[in-house]
Amino acid sequence: MEAVHKKINHLNLTVTDVIEVQHFLETYFGLTCYVNAGKAFAAMTDDDGFLLNLMYGKDIKYPETFHVGFPQDSKEEVDNLNQRLKNDGIQVESPAIVHGSYTFYLQAPGGITLEAYCLIEGEDPTKGPRPSFGKL
Repeated sequence: MEAVHKKINHLNLTVTDVIEVQHFLETYFGLTCYVNAGKAFAAMTDDDGFLLNLMYGKDIKYPETFHVGFPQDSKEEVDNLNQRLKNDGIQVESPAIVHGSYTFYLQAPGGITLEAYCLIEGEDPTKGPRPSFGKL
C-alpha cells in the first residue's frame, strides 16, 4: 500500500466563552471566523487553511500539558506579540529558549493554554529546559 502524506486540518476545542475566545484569537493570532452561532459555536481558519472550531462547554478540564501552538516567523515576532499582550493587560511571562524554540505560554480566555514560538536554527529540541505548565 502506498503511503499518502496528509496533514492535520482541523481541531475542535471546548471553551467556556466562545465569543471571548473568538475575539482573542482574531486579535492576537490572526484567525478569521467564517461561521458563528453566537455563544455556542464558532468556526475559524488561518492563512494556511487550518480549521479551528470553538464549542461551548462547562467545567472543562484539559490535561495540564495540553496547549495549542501558534508558530511565529522570528524571535522579533514572538517578542512583539508578547509585548502587545502585556501592553493590553494580559499576564504572560517573557519568552525563553525552551525545547529548541523561542517561546512563551499564556492562559487564554475560555480555559485554553496557548503557546507562541519560533524554532531556533541549530537548537536541539530534545535538550534544554522543559516548559513549566503549572506556572501559568
